[in-house]
Amino acid sequence: MIVHTPRRLHLGLIDPSATLGRRFGALGVALEGGYEVEVVQGARLRIAARGEDRDTIRDAVERMDSKFNTGFGYHIEVKRAIPRHVGLGSTTQLTLAVGAAIAKINGIDIPVEKLAEILGRGKNGGAGVYSFAYGGFIVDGGAKKGVPPMIFREDFPEEWGFLLIIPDVKAGLDEKEEKPIMENITGSGKIAMEISHRILLGLLPALKERDIEEFGSHLNAIQRLVGKHFEAYQGGEFREDVRLAIEFLAEKTYGCGQSSWGPTVYGLILREMGAELINEARNYMKEHGIKAKIEIGIPRNRGAEITDVAGG
Repeated sequence: MIVHTPRRLHLGLIDPSATLGRRFGALGVALEGGYEVEVVQGARLRIAARGEDRDTIRDAVERMDSKFNTGFGYHIEVKRAIPRHVGLGSTTQLTLAVGAAIAKINGIDIPVEKLAEILGRGKNGGAGVYSFAYGGFIVDGGAKKGVPPMIFREDFPEEWGFLLIIPDVKAGLDEKEEKPIMENITGSGKIAMEISHRILLGLLPALKERDIEEFGSHLNAIQRLVGKHFEAYQGGEFREDVRLAIEFLAEKTYGCGQSSWGPTVYGLILREMGAELINEARNYMKEHGIKAKIEIGIPRNRGAEITDVAGG
């Protein structure tokens, strides 16, 4: 099997304090350019991947075998990867890619929520899980028991996109580092209400009406409100080491923010302006002596694609 996954931009969490009994509530959007993973049966487990991807793959194989007795006879190769711990959802996408391929090889039909639960994904948010399954723009209903339910999904306008800037700075927190934060964080109920209000009567109507200016305005506000939940853990509404990139995006795009723990930051744009904005961003970052990867994030309105090696 060959699996092509999305990447995921994380657009924020709503309520860390579970004011109404459900924790977090995540917003996200799927982008093109995720993992390409080949999984075929073999005599023993053989993994062709780099760094932490190897451990993620092994863990997924072990969890599938523990639940379904699917064994370890697979050759698994990562042909294209998402960089780890930069805010683009690498762990969830790779884990689900391997689990879904093993399930398909063994004729196991399983809902994505159940698969994610078995593989240990989606405990704090479902944006990555549902990006893998469906693509598009996702809102989940907060964690209570198991993977949060998907409460909204909409195709993202294909004429829109994101200017992505990934500064060459310290990686975002990994799962071990973020675990005590996510278990103990308390946010403001007032802030959670304002975020919810902006989502329901601002962001979502603007998306339905394809109003990029209004969508971007509410995205800006939501990102800064979300940052207030986490400012004690990252030094401000955004990380200090991405501040200059955020300032550029705030001036040049319709709305901007930081994906998860960063360092990826993004600005909402019309894709037709992409080439011009990339050049401006490169010049700006160079002027400030900051090395960064700069690219256009193209929306992906479909989930992961799984085909057999022969293309069937």
